Amino acid sequence: MAELKYQPVSHNHRTFLKNALKREGFRKAYEDLEEEYMLIREMLVARSKSGLTQDAVAKSMRTTKSAVSRLESVGKHAPSLTTLRKYAQAVGCRLEIKLVRNASSNRLNKRARKLRVD
Repeated sequence: MAELKYQPVSHNHRTFLKNALKREGFRKAYEDLEEEYMLIREMLVARSKSGLTQDAVAKSMRTTKSAVSRLESVGKHAPSLTTLRKYAQAVGCRLEIKLVRNASSNRLNKRARKLRVD
């Protein structure tokens, strides 16, 4: 039997994204998930800084490694605030949630004032 040698596939994310953004519909789909990607990125950085593996985080959260893996990926899963708090605590952080006013909110507020019934 021939000996198989593992050769990782190289991946340049910037090049991939540059090309993918040219595809019809990709930009909107990517932008729709921007907040989720930002959250996942923050989670991964926090876990990395804590020096913990997914397995260690899972034990601290009293869950499974596969549950942590799902939590750290963008998809259909929308974690609860309780789960996000447990994750934050497991990696030595606290969860902070903010509402940030959009640049377009001034237009919305003006429109809302016009529509308001006194």
